Amino acid sequence: MQTNQIQQKYLKKTGLIALITILGMTPPLSTDMYMPSLPKMAAYFHAPAALVNLTMVLFFISMALGMLIFGPLSDRNGRKKILILSLVLYMISSAGCAVTTSVYLLIFMRVIQGLGAGGMVSLSIAIIKDSFDGQTRATALAVVQSMSVIAPIAAPVIGALIIQVSTWRMVFLVLAAISAVCLIATFFFEESIHEDEINEGSVIDSIKRIGVIARNANFTAFLIAVSLYSAPFMAYLAVASYVYEDHFGLLPTTFSIFFAINALSSVFGPLIYMKINSKVSSKGTMWVLLFAGAASANAMLLFGHFSPVAFLATMIPFSIVNSYMRPFSTNLLLDQIDGDTGSASALLNFTHTLLGSIGMFIGSLPWQSYISGIGMTMLGFMVLTLAAWFYVLRSKKVNMKGL
Repeated sequence: MQTNQIQQKYLKKTGLIALITILGMTPPLSTDMYMPSLPKMAAYFHAPAALVNLTMVLFFISMALGMLIFGPLSDRNGRKKILILSLVLYMISSAGCAVTTSVYLLIFMRVIQGLGAGGMVSLSIAIIKDSFDGQTRATALAVVQSMSVIAPIAAPVIGALIIQVSTWRMVFLVLAAISAVCLIATFFFEESIHEDEINEGSVIDSIKRIGVIARNANFTAFLIAVSLYSAPFMAYLAVASYVYEDHFGLLPTTFSIFFAINALSSVFGPLIYMKINSKVSSKGTMWVLLFAGAASANAMLLFGHFSPVAFLATMIPFSIVNSYMRPFSTNLLLDQIDGDTGSASALLNFTHTLLGSIGMFIGSLPWQSYISGIGMTMLGFMVLTLAAWFYVLRSKKVNMKGL
């Protein structure tokens, strides 16, 4: 850390990164862990799959809203207070999910859980910006991203094991316990922003700072281009259990293995980023990521239906591209702003989450085949990414640092 940045007396650098990593793991933990239970939950509630899937889709929408609220508030009230509030909301609603007997009450609890998760995710990026800079920040982002791969690898496996010995309710109790541990750690967290950096004004004024960031063309144009990658990946998350269990007839435990293999492949994205980010141009990197994403989409449409192995093989390249994109783009985006870090982090994560939610909705539509739905979603959003990228390169309004 730099000398002008606040030292963590109790957590130290290692503890801080560990806390940030767990906060960043909130989305995959909150979705992947109960994903193997979705068919059983639909049967328990006597509800159609589309209705049960709302527990996932609305979670991401409310998480996006939580980012917009809690990110700017952390610029006004400090990171620690808002992080504690976010964790309390998440913990209580997770426990509520575990005891509900109504699918509609479960959906409501997931909305509250999403609000808390939004604060947790948004603040994780803001704390990185507060605590690290330069190449150290790039490395920290890559480390957190690579370590976060543990969540999607372990979560479905743990979830499948839990429903073998217990029920889906235990999954939410485990999530409540994880957030409780984070809450305890947060009490030892030293506020990462100085008092003179805290924005003054009302709550509304703080939230309005998002508009200031949004009007920064260097930030927003590139953010839209890179966030479009989130939609196809989230479409995959929304229906992966149905593809493997219903389409290919795999058991939940076997599904979790296939899902974990794909998640494990994602670790290569941030690892590659750490190795080459200072050696290759950002423009060249974007072109490679675009080509790889489009190639994966076409492979999915041509070969994904053949077998679960073929489906996995065609999804892996896109997963690597997506995991590389996050530290690569986040580091570039943070370079475009000076101050209002909470608001910038909120807008960054909100855009990724909003487009991801749209992808989940599109993936959950009644396609003739969910595999075709994922492939078409991947291809369509790659076309949109190409259009947004051309705008970044050719618009006179955009002149990004580091690009």
